[in-house]
Amino acid sequence: MDKSVTIADKRKAIAGTTLTALFAALIAAGTFISIPLPFSPVPIVLQNFFALISGLILGPLLGGLAVGLYLLAGALGAPVFAGATGGFVHFLGPTGGFLFGYLLAAIIAGLIAGRPRAGGKSPLWRIILGAVAGILIVYVPGVIRLKYALDGTWIQVLAAGFVPFIIGDAVKTAAAVIISPRLRRLAADQLNG
Repeated sequence: MDKSVTIADKRKAIAGTTLTALFAALIAAGTFISIPLPFSPVPIVLQNFFALISGLILGPLLGGLAVGLYLLAGALGAPVFAGATGGFVHFLGPTGGFLFGYLLAAIIAGLIAGRPRAGGKSPLWRIILGAVAGILIVYVPGVIRLKYALDGTWIQVLAAGFVPFIIGDAVKTAAAVIISPRLRRLAADQLNG
């Protein structure tokens, strides 16, 4: 067995673990930007942005693992959810669907953008499509869970959990598209080099 292959494999595994933990920490750091809205139980946050770029930059597997690690930390009580709170009860509350949506965002965005490859450049259209699909998929479980939590009409639920966030999420999506190509190349160098 070639010793250099073993060392290279260990280096890739360490890089993957480190990047996964780093992105989980970035998602958790997003809790410090949480703006409550007077008409909605859903605050404006940055966690969805960091979950999205986790998938765009690391790909579906590592990006999904980063979000999964973040969700596990929050479920175990670490204060990483909006408003620096934690605990499993958040998954049952009005914002629980959005938390699950973060995981879907990372996986879907990563599947569309593809896994970062050394020397390979992802077409910009795939990153744009991945970012748009990723940010929108957050709303599917989020709005459905909010509908049952608020027990309101679909109009009320969309007014509380979708419409107020469209412009901000469009800006986050644009930012993700701008920064992801360069960071994908850096991640690919670490994961494949």
